[in-house]
Amino acid sequence: MLNKLNEDLTNSLKKGDKFNLSVLRMLKSEIKNSEITKKEALTDDEIMQIIKKQVKIRKDSKNEYESYNRLDLAASLNQEIEILSKYLPEELSENEIKKIIDEIIVKENLSDIKSMGIIIKQIQTLYGTQVDMKLVSNLVKEKISNL
Repeated sequence: MLNKLNEDLTNSLKKGDKFNLSVLRMLKSEIKNSEITKKEALTDDEIMQIIKKQVKIRKDSKNEYESYNRLDLAASLNQEIEILSKYLPEELSENEIKKIIDEIIVKENLSDIKSMGIIIKQIQTLYGTQVDMKLVSNLVKEKISNL
């Protein structure tokens, strides 16, 4: 993952793509800061978690800018989100997540609201960066309350 990022950073530098270059440098900086904090190299999963966090921050900021009618800043953040999203695996759809929730409920024989944490933890462990955990939480809550 880090090699791909470095390669893309070099390509952006060669092409003179300043916007792409600045986004990738910011990402590289975040990764480096995490490595310094952890005091060892990060795994690909940890790097993907950083990327996912950066995408989430930008999506939240984009929504704020749009609510204040600052579409120019929202468009810029949208470009950053697109650049960062290239490094993440494709997220599972809402229907796929619902199927997974149903499978876990049947497999673990879960039926009450106390089971919510068990379901969410299993999904996060199995699918990590492939799911939006906020969506998972909402779907689990909805499903458990209907049992």
